[in-house]
Amino acid sequence: MVTYLYWAAVIALVVLSLFVGSRLGSLKLGAIAAAIFFVTGWLAYYFHYEQVFVKRFGGVMRISVPDGHRHIGATWKEDNLWIENYDPQTNQCIFTEYSKGNLLEGRVIIRDCNPLQGQSAPRP
Repeated sequence: MVTYLYWAAVIALVVLSLFVGSRLGSLKLGAIAAAIFFVTGWLAYYFHYEQVFVKRFGGVMRISVPDGHRHIGATWKEDNLWIENYDPQTNQCIFTEYSKGNLLEGRVIIRDCNPLQGQSAPRP
């Protein structure tokens, strides 16, 4: 919900700048201001607000599990999301960090990790 409000505000600023530019007789300046508002809003969302909205306000973020991997778990460490997947072909557990803007993504690989090995069927 917060994401929709954010984008509605960005679009409102874009439309308002186009409107004001046309009323003042300089649609070119209005278009430049609209482009600046849109690019600034997009960059701010991508590099800062996306994960903040998801973690703190219940936004939506989509991440896909690579083919052949099995998803084990996910957790937040501060504002960064860590995903744990298991690759049965290489017998490795792979922790992947999704940071703001995906600039500083960490990756931890644990070799000879078989999280399903010790599990047995639950007893009644």
